[in-house]
Amino acid sequence: MATEPVKDTDPTIGRLVSDATRDISTLINKEIQLAKSELKVSVKAGGTGIGLFAAAAFVGLLALILFSWTLVYLIHWGGSGLALHWAFLIVTVLYLLVAGVLGLLGYRAVRKVRAPERAIHQAQATKAALKR
Repeated sequence: MATEPVKDTDPTIGRLVSDATRDISTLINKEIQLAKSELKVSVKAGGTGIGLFAAAAFVGLLALILFSWTLVYLIHWGGSGLALHWAFLIVTVLYLLVAGVLGLLGYRAVRKVRAPERAIHQAQATKAALKR
């Protein structure tokens, strides 16, 4: 049996190892990019939720101040018909409704925050493939 000479186009062990190393490096870089893109969406939703919670807290503080004034005017009853204290109470309720809507919107935005599920699944699949 005669052996054929190795051609320049035949893969060598060094070339195969180099190609495998390059492919694994590319795969890991792509998984990192996938995780970053998924986290960017979650961070944006979380930031929006935090901003809405902050707005709700500010409006709630305004409502607390107005409610305090309303209590003062309710204790110091002094008029007939739609008195000044009822006007303060109406404004206070309006601010509380605004704070409630902002809080609900913030809660919905924060619920959208998710872990990078596809990237985690892909990393686990890569880990399992490399162990074989």
